[in-house]
Amino acid sequence: MEAAGKAHGELEEEIEARLRGQYVRDPQVTVNLKETVSQVVTVDGQVREPGLYPVIGRMTLMRAVAVAKGTAEFAKLDDVVIFRTVNGQKMAALYNLKAIRRGFYDDPEVFANDVVVVGDSQARRLFKDALQLVPLLTTPLVVALQN
Repeated sequence: MEAAGKAHGELEEEIEARLRGQYVRDPQVTVNLKETVSQVVTVDGQVREPGLYPVIGRMTLMRAVAVAKGTAEFAKLDDVVIFRTVNGQKMAALYNLKAIRRGFYDDPEVFANDVVVVGDSQARRLFKDALQLVPLLTTPLVVALQN
């Protein structure tokens, strides 16, 4: 059976179809990939190490962010987009990492050739800049006066 170029879900379905009827009444197949070399996901935006990462086994959004060393300081956790092309059609889905971490909904699967972009929080960036000015405003102002 040729496995190259197929996602593990496709392999599972094909093996189940071949087993059904002839050998097993209701086959339940799970495919675990030890290693792949051509399947990568792109993780970009506000992560510590943006880049291309191999998809080994089942990759989820949280795992994709984790392999990029987590979110950066100004990451906007409710603005995470997965871009995907399905049958030539470009699609995008918006996710909230905070909600996934809290268990409000399942961690979505990320597939080879997906692009994950973690958004930038301008508000957090401005807040940090404002905090850096606060010491200047709360310390006494000393000015040398000339006679």
